[in-house]
Amino acid sequence: MEETKQSYYLVLGLGSSGLSMARFLHGRGKKVVATDIDGSKSQAEKVLNELGIKTQIGFHDQKTFDLAQTIVVSPGIPREMIYLKTAAKKGVPIMGELDIFSRYNTSPIIAITGTNGKTTTTTLIRDMLNGSGISTFMGGNIGTPLVEYLMEGQGADMVVAEISSFQLDLAKNFKPEIALLLNVAEDHLDRYEGFEEYINSKWSIFKNQTSDDKAVVNRTIDGFETRISQISSQLFSFSSQPDSSSALDITSPDTKTDTKADARIYNDTITINTRDGLQNIPTRNLSKLVGIHNRENIAAAGLACLLAGGNLKGILQGLTDFKNLPHRMEFVRKLNGISFFNDSKATNTDAALRALDSFSENIILILGGLEKKGTDFSLLAPQITGQITGKVPLQNKNREKNPNRNKVKQIIAMGEASRHIQEVLEKFCPVFQVDSMENAVKSAYEMAGPGEVVLLSPACASFDMYENYGARGDDFILWVEGLKDEE
Repeated sequence: MEETKQSYYLVLGLGSSGLSMARFLHGRGKKVVATDIDGSKSQAEKVLNELGIKTQIGFHDQKTFDLAQTIVVSPGIPREMIYLKTAAKKGVPIMGELDIFSRYNTSPIIAITGTNGKTTTTTLIRDMLNGSGISTFMGGNIGTPLVEYLMEGQGADMVVAEISSFQLDLAKNFKPEIALLLNVAEDHLDRYEGFEEYINSKWSIFKNQTSDDKAVVNRTIDGFETRISQISSQLFSFSSQPDSSSALDITSPDTKTDTKADARIYNDTITINTRDGLQNIPTRNLSKLVGIHNRENIAAAGLACLLAGGNLKGILQGLTDFKNLPHRMEFVRKLNGISFFNDSKATNTDAALRALDSFSENIILILGGLEKKGTDFSLLAPQITGQITGKVPLQNKNREKNPNRNKVKQIIAMGEASRHIQEVLEKFCPVFQVDSMENAVKSAYEMAGPGEVVLLSPACASFDMYENYGARGDDFILWVEGLKDEE
């Protein structure tokens, strides 16, 4: 006799989002079972058991999946997991955290996605809105699960949420009032059948929006014109590419066939067209947000802030209040004229390209780690040699200072990808392989001279040597701070 489904929610995965989800559903009076294949989740098991929530830790039971009323999947769990696929074939609904959040949330949402820059832009929007007198809750992929806001009582004017493609993959009903797509580059191809599927995931942030909602999109994304014709929301775009026209009027959002941008990025200024006319955001002295990629982040955040009811004063205050985020173009120290930057969060080539674009020349570049599926290190060659292509905007005035010299003076390759990096890039730049972060930092210091930059921007995942990119960045900082002043 076939057993019938039971009235429990099965929460799959007990990282921070899964643990919060189990607690939230239990608090709403739902019967919850939580499971995680990782046998080390003993602390999560203890917390949930004390609440009366049944757990299955260190194993999965197909029967538990098949009999669930609904399975709520944490973002880190692949959709192709056999237990999920088997349960889905038996008619068990599969949900993600965004739809659970949407069911109970009553606050307007600004949602930010993109391959790179999500955390910086999310934080900037939070700071800009707070500077405009608009209270916020910041969460999502940035670290604090969104359901924590529901458990806190929903007291903010606006929810500012960083959203990953993994979260979007299971979102059927999620509909932010303002949605941002910052950029799309090849990443996470181990989770997707191909790049096109990953692109579709990113653009799906707009799929439930209506004409009352607003979309903020980077105009330089490949396929922009085709993609924007498929969304129903009001379009607002930003761009660092030059055009001959001024920005669009923010009061006329029906711009999907226009070639102009609402926010235009120049060398020292970001210009946004608002109801009050052109608003200029000075960027020359933003030492905490170097590089054209951060100018794009500021433009996107500024647009979102204005669309949410913020003002220029709040934008400028937000830029003042913004604190450097760890492992994202983080200045570590200057020693004997050599500047050290930690960009450990750069886990793909697009992020490394953007980091390289922050400097004009004289770079000692530390690359390597666990190579992601689909990585093409040759994409770095134009930035390494200084022969920049259209992939990264030509904004740096100093780029032509030394046309006959490489922008990157030396590559130091580490980790599992080191040999492949040397094979691909040694024709463009000298490559030196090392076996540890200690040797990478010491070698870089020996090779660098006054006025030069040592940049950790690995273009790889960290899992061959470290628990995560944060641990890798911390190790870099440790060895940099341990260097002795030769003077």
